[in-house]
Amino acid sequence: MGASSIVESLMQRTLDDLIKSLRSPTTPIAPAIHRHLDDIRRELRSPDPSTKSTALQKLTYISSLHPPIDPSFASFHAIELLPSSPPFKRHSYLFISLTFPSSHDLLLLLPNQLRKDLSSPNHPDASLALQFLASRASSDLARDLTPEIFTLLNSSKPILRRKATSALVGVFTACPDSVRVCFKRLVENLDSSDDAGVLSAAVGVFCELSRTDPASYLPLAPEFYRVFVDAKRNNWVLIKILKIFAWLCPIEPRLARRVVEPVCDLMRRTMAKSVLLECIRTVFSSLADYEHAVALAVEKNKELLGCDEDANLRYLGLHALSLLGWERYPAVVMECKETIIKSLSDADPNIRRESLRLVMGMVSEGNLVEISRILVGYASKSDPDFCNEIFRSILSVCARNFYELVVDFDWYVSLLGEIARNVNCRHGEEVERQLVDIGMRVEDSRMELVSVARELLMDPALLGNPLLDRVLSAAAWVSGEYVRFSRNPFELVEALLQPRTDFLPPLVRAVYVQSTFKVLVFCLRSYLLQSERESSGESDLEVGDGELDLVGKKSEKRKEIFTHESMKYLLDLVETALGPLLECSDVEILERTRNVLGLVRVVREIQGQNVENEEGFKEGLKTCEIVEFIDAAFSEELGPVSGSAQERVIVPDGLVLRKDLSILDTILPNEDLSLSETFSLRSNKFKEVGRVSQPQTQNNDEPELPSESTSLLVEHRRRHGLYYLPTECENSVPNDYPPANEPLSLLPGSVDATENDLARLAEQSLVSKKPKQVKPRPVVVKLDGDEVSVSAEKLKKDSRETLLSGVVQDVLLGEERKPESSRKKSSDKSSQRRVKNVLKDGETISELQEHVGDGQRQRSRRHKHRTHKEGSSHRSLSKDDDPHSKHKSGQRAICPSNINVQSPVIQDFLL
Repeated sequence: MGASSIVESLMQRTLDDLIKSLRSPTTPIAPAIHRHLDDIRRELRSPDPSTKSTALQKLTYISSLHPPIDPSFASFHAIELLPSSPPFKRHSYLFISLTFPSSHDLLLLLPNQLRKDLSSPNHPDASLALQFLASRASSDLARDLTPEIFTLLNSSKPILRRKATSALVGVFTACPDSVRVCFKRLVENLDSSDDAGVLSAAVGVFCELSRTDPASYLPLAPEFYRVFVDAKRNNWVLIKILKIFAWLCPIEPRLARRVVEPVCDLMRRTMAKSVLLECIRTVFSSLADYEHAVALAVEKNKELLGCDEDANLRYLGLHALSLLGWERYPAVVMECKETIIKSLSDADPNIRRESLRLVMGMVSEGNLVEISRILVGYASKSDPDFCNEIFRSILSVCARNFYELVVDFDWYVSLLGEIARNVNCRHGEEVERQLVDIGMRVEDSRMELVSVARELLMDPALLGNPLLDRVLSAAAWVSGEYVRFSRNPFELVEALLQPRTDFLPPLVRAVYVQSTFKVLVFCLRSYLLQSERESSGESDLEVGDGELDLVGKKSEKRKEIFTHESMKYLLDLVETALGPLLECSDVEILERTRNVLGLVRVVREIQGQNVENEEGFKEGLKTCEIVEFIDAAFSEELGPVSGSAQERVIVPDGLVLRKDLSILDTILPNEDLSLSETFSLRSNKFKEVGRVSQPQTQNNDEPELPSESTSLLVEHRRRHGLYYLPTECENSVPNDYPPANEPLSLLPGSVDATENDLARLAEQSLVSKKPKQVKPRPVVVKLDGDEVSVSAEKLKKDSRETLLSGVVQDVLLGEERKPESSRKKSSDKSSQRRVKNVLKDGETISELQEHVGDGQRQRSRRHKHRTHKEGSSHRSLSKDDDPHSKHKSGQRAICPSNINVQSPVIQDFLL
């Protein structure tokens, strides 16, 4: 080592110095990091390995805390440091494992060094290489280093066997073909009685592998059972084996019958809370068919729920209770109802969420209204996070399967309005979707829907909450689309045109203007029809199908609304409020404003009559057909659209659909289609109104079509009635339901009273009889394509996991198949030759598969001999379940070996 290297090593800042420097309150972070990075770049060029190692330490720390920093400049230096002594080698492996992705190009430089370390007599070198492979094994590294790992699985040093076994999870996942070589040794490590660490590592590997596809490891159930019986003092092994049994028992009922008693015995005698909890989870999730096991697990779970000093145990007990399920064992869950309801007020947010999930599992058609009302009361007293968690649960449960639990939609619409008015509500998008969806699907709820929309529009507190802009957009759309159900349309116009709407985003403001257009057309048309009925002597006012039939006092009140003075006031209000929007820069607002003001201008200039003259105004409206045309266009109801409607449209022959419009350059070479000129509607005199937002295209309501087009629409409705809402008016039924929402002051004043109400409702939900309904449930329109479709990504399994499961099944069932990687890369031939050199006496991969079966049969015979000596505590079920099991086993043994086994089978000792 030169003198300069010694000086650099002495003057170098250590990792502790770097940490103290970055944590100093007087040091700016960014300049300090840049200064340290410059020092690291300089230190990496030093020939001293100690200096390089310290530089890699510091760079690893900085890149871990600040991910935007790119540490790739030190990649070659880290690889150069690998042949050094173990302390420096450790820093290099750590840097590579944390900064190199699995597809890094420099990983191609590592196989030789890794092979040297794995074959080194110094076990720290091999341990470091195994740790690296466990975390960063690529397909090439796993394939090339399989022979060395195979050798270490039978090492005389238990620490190397343990680490080599643990590394197999990453190796098998990266290269499934390595299963054919190493699987025998992995199974043999389940018999490692000399070192409990090797056994724990092997069980942990099988636990991770069987998580994705437990059916492939079903033939190893006898081995797992033997380990479960023998490992009475190793809690870690017991927990992992219980997890494996929880995945295997639903696949093989005979295994469930075999393990239920040992699991119950373990629950009775264990003092470890972790093992007890895993036994409870196993019973609740996979052994729920055995009532005595469930009763014991519930009793033990109550002990966990009663641990007031340990919030973790209470949470785990609630989570285990949710695995059992309310629908399957309602009486068992009801035994813990007091604890569940009390947990809604717990200080721990995780406990509150778990108890809320259990309470929502108690919801039925009969107690939905009461439970939702009480939970809304809880939300008003809770913190914002749990308040929104309650709202999310209510919205998801009520909207499940197209509102199958909702009977009174008037109540539910009012509940949506109350949720939206909560100051902590953050589910504006979901409330908007449900308001519009209920309006299109449930015709009987539209009157209450318009009433709730009016209250939302007139609430000034909602205009200042940006999270509820979507709710206001839905309320504006509902009030315009179903304005005929409104008791006073002029109030809707005043709410839509109030001054504070200038603070809404442009897209929401455009919906406001369009709804104003619809309400204005409805008022003009209603005023015209009223004047016609007055001239004909009719006393009733009926404004279209599905509208309110106003007779008597209601008719007189409606007549008082549509007067000449009110219409004049309406036109003045619309013109005054929307006039400034003609200078708006947003295209959507500008276009809709021009439509509304254009209609107002046409109405004012009807046949040259003065609006001040009532008779002239009436006569002008009667002779003008534009109001009738627009009203007829808006009268066509918008029904729900199936999610698969676009897929059902057949592409015409000869039509070629292109992904982009680049062909327009060849069709219109002389046209400039730039966005700046296309959307340049006005000069620089634009004035921003409301918030600044990028305009987005929305569908504009088109004017009424000619009579011929109208007849085509009628014909289309007749032929495709499935996609339209029914127009027949149902017989009106009096609303005898209780008030939809009570004020918060009427809710129980104390948490105890609310808990008692929830407990009472939970007990009532156990009664199987249906609730007594005063009126029938409204019709909810459903389409053929409304079923919730599972995405293709969820249905498609990962190809690597599928390949790994197939190779495991081939090895366990003794089937020969050419390795996949050998068909892809020619470099596998050298790897296969190294594997054959490692095997004893020239045995091949196929012989390894045979040895796996032989080893399992030998261990099964040893297990039978051992259980016969031990007594009847672990006796096989073959004598109890089937007296002819030996004869059947013999018949299977002499079957021809060329029969294709379709699925893995469990060994005979479980019969």
